[in-house]
Amino acid sequence: MRSTTRRRLLALATIAAPFLAAGGTAQAAEQPAHSQVSVAYELPGDRVYPEGITADPYTGDLYTGSGEDGTIFRMRPGHRVAEVFLPAGADGRTVALGLEVDQARRLWAIDRSTGVAVYDLPSRRLLARFSPPAKGKSEPLLNDLAIAPDGTAYITDSFRTVVYRVTPWQLARARERGRETPLTPAFDLAGVVDPYEPGKTVTLNGIVAEQSGRYLLTADMRGALYRISLHSGGIRKVALRGGDMSLADGMELRNGKLWVAHPIIKANAISRWRVTADGLAALEERRITDQALQLPTNLLHRRGRLYVVRSQLDKGSIVDPDGGPPRIPFTIASVRGI
Repeated sequence: MRSTTRRRLLALATIAAPFLAAGGTAQAAEQPAHSQVSVAYELPGDRVYPEGITADPYTGDLYTGSGEDGTIFRMRPGHRVAEVFLPAGADGRTVALGLEVDQARRLWAIDRSTGVAVYDLPSRRLLARFSPPAKGKSEPLLNDLAIAPDGTAYITDSFRTVVYRVTPWQLARARERGRETPLTPAFDLAGVVDPYEPGKTVTLNGIVAEQSGRYLLTADMRGALYRISLHSGGIRKVALRGGDMSLADGMELRNGKLWVAHPIIKANAISRWRVTADGLAALEERRITDQALQLPTNLLHRRGRLYVVRSQLDKGSIVDPDGGPPRIPFTIASVRGI
C-alpha cells in the first residue's frame, strides 16, 4: 500500500479510536433504522477503496475515485458496472479523494499528495493542476471540495484547518500558463475549531456550498459543523440539535437538507439534517445505521435517490486490521429511507 494512503488511513484510525469501544456515537449506536440499501453500481478491481462521488449535471453520469491508486470511474445510467474513465497513475495521480463536476463540465479531483487536478470531461484532457502548499510546520491533507454557484472551488485541508480557494479567474490563468499553480488559502479556522495537533489530528473534512452562494458548511470530524460566510468571510460554529457530527465525512446540501456520511467502524451511519435559512443551526431529523453501508465516506443526492460510497476502508487496511478482506466487487449503494 502506498505510504500516502497509509498515512491517511492511519489518521482516520487515530480519530476513530474513541468510537470503537462504544460502537459509535450515542446516536449511531441506536438500533438500525428501516432503510433499503441496494447496489447501484459495481466497480471493477479488487483494491478500489472508493472515496468521493460526483455527477455530471448534463448527462447524469456519476464519477467516483479510488483511494488506493487514483483510478477514476464513470458510472452511466442503465449500466451496472462502472468503466475506467481515467486510469491509475494518469498525470501523476496516485490517489483520488474528493471529486466535483462544475457547470462547465470540468472534473475536479483531489490527489492527497499532488494536489487538485482539473479535467475537461468530454476530452478527458488535463486543464490545470493546483499543488498543495509547502509542508511548513505540518504536511497538508487535501481532502474534500465544493463548487460555489460562481464557479469557485473550495478545498479542505484536514491537517491544517484551512480551506483553499480556486476562482474561475485563477483557473483560467493556470490554463493559460500551462503549469502547476499553488493553492491559495481562503479561510483559516485554526482560531475557531477546538485545539488540535497539526499534522496528526484529522479535523476539517466534508464541505458543501449553499445553493445561492451565501455560505459554505464544513465539518470537523471531531463533532462540529462550521459556517463560512462567502460575503464577509466570517466563521461561526453551527448550533447542532439532536445529534452531532462525529466522524463526519462527505456531505450533500440540497434545499436546506444536509446529508452526512459517518464512516464509524462497526456502526456505519448516515444522518440527515434540516439547516436553518441562515445556516447557523441544524436539527438532526433522521439517522440510520446499517452494516450494509460498508464504511460510507461520501454521498450524493440526485433525482430522488441517495448514492453512497461504500469505501470498505476497514477491510484489508490498517484502519481495522481485524476487519478481514474487502467484499468484492466494491460498490456504490443506493439508499432509501433517509
